[in-house]
Formats: sequence, C-alpha cells, structure tokens
Amino acid sequence: MKRLSDIGTIKDILSRHGFTFSKSLGQNFLINPSVCPRMAELSGADTGVGVIEVGPGIGVLTNELCKLADKVVAIELDKRLLPVLDETLSEYDNLKIVNDDILKIDLHELIREEFNGMEVVVCANLPYYITSPVIMKLLEDKLPISAITVMVQKEAAQRICADVGSRQSGAVTVSVNYYAKPEMLFSVSAGSFMPAPKVDSAVIRLNVLNEPRISVSDEGRFFSVVKAAFSQRRKTLSNSLSSGLSLSKSEVNKILVNCGIPVNTRAEQLRLENFADIANNLG
Repeated sequence: MKRLSDIGTIKDILSRHGFTFSKSLGQNFLINPSVCPRMAELSGADTGVGVIEVGPGIGVLTNELCKLADKVVAIELDKRLLPVLDETLSEYDNLKIVNDDILKIDLHELIREEFNGMEVVVCANLPYYITSPVIMKLLEDKLPISAITVMVQKEAAQRICADVGSRQSGAVTVSVNYYAKPEMLFSVSAGSFMPAPKVDSAVIRLNVLNEPRISVSDEGRFFSVVKAAFSQRRKTLSNSLSSGLSLSKSEVNKILVNCGIPVNTRAEQLRLENFADIANNLG
C-alpha cells in the first residue's frame, strides 16, 4: 500500500495522471498521516456497517474506511480523479466509486441498492464552499443513516456544534440540532493539507436522531422562521422576522407575546422550542 499521505507520493501519482488542483472544487488533500485513521474510527465504520464517503480525493480517508467497514461507496464529482482512485485503492474489493454530485444524487436509492440493510454512516472531508448544503441535504433527505462525520472549516464546526441559544449559534446550529446531536471531535491544522488552506479545520460528528427533537406543524414554515430570524443578526428578532417573513411588526410582536418571548429578543437567544412555537403560531 502506498503512503497516500506522503507529499512525494501524492505529487508522483498526480503528476503521472496529469492532475492539477481545482480551486473551484475546493480541493485540499490530507497529508497528515494521523488524521484519517482517527476520523475513520470515530465515524462508526466497522464490521456490518456501510459507509458513504463524499469527495474521496486521492483516497487517503477512503483507504482507512475500507479497512474497517464492510462496504464503502465513495461519491466523487471530479472525473479526473477516477483513474487516480483506481490506482490508489486497487486492493479493495469492498469499494465502489460513483462519479456524481452529492447534491444531486438520489441517496435513498443508492443506500437501497448498495448496502442491503446494513447500518449506514457518512464520512467526508468536505470542501468548505459546500459544507452547509451537503450537511443539510444529508439531514433533510431523512436518510436511514446513524451518523455523519465530516471535516469542515473550524469556524463552521464551532457554529454547528454551538449550543442553541448561545452567542455563537446561527441558523445552521438550529437546523442541525433539529435533526441531530452534534459533537466536536478534534481540530486539524491547516498544515495537514496540500495545498494548505488559510484556516484550520475540525472534525465533527452529527449523531442523527430517529425523530426530530421537537414537534412542528409545518417543517417548511419552521425553517423559514429560522432563516428569517438570523437573516439580520444585529437586529432584534421582531425586526428580522418582520422583514424576513414579510409581516408587519405588530403581527410579529403579537406572535412573540403569545409565545412568551420578549419583543426585543435576538435570534441567538432563542431555544429550539421557541422557534417551533413561533412557527406553529404562524399557521
């Protein structure tokens, strides 16, 4: 097995395949040999478990997942990496590479076809520019998965894992906590990648709940409230909701009073239940 975290090995493989990094795809390959084994182990990959990996790159994390899981399906958008992966992961017969866009692929169908009733987890080193869209797709699609373990920009990780109702919380905090219990696992320095990004990263795990934490009458309305509430963070909740939901301030204030929420509250002060109460009172 080639040392896929070795800079010389990476450069040799990529050179032979004529591969150059794409800034538009946010490609940064891991060169820290300690990160991927730890990430794979903490993801829940194990005997009897199937793994969906997003963006395998040259296969550093994929290699570790294949050692632990019964089956790995890696979804790679960049077709230029397919021959690279054929070379770097040739020893594994429990691996399937799918050339597709994670934001467009039917993951319910993929899980039915590839995993045959196994427990399924997701593990990925996500490009920064699609972190939130990928995470929310995985959660909103209500897939039969037990956990999502991803490496993301450290600032994004801190916001996702913040307590709802804390100063650091945002729309993504609330949205993720509706579906899952997030936890910070460990930090990864910028120097762990080639090319090195300008910021550090962190690995987080989202433990997917069987049912949402709270009951809402209309999920679409709930998420519209969350989005509107955080759309103007410097303004009060009353102003943000009025603007974001196209309601008069008097209408919004009446709803807030009915929910027992002071009209001068800010979005980051609300608990998950408060957002649900507002959404349910809009109906």
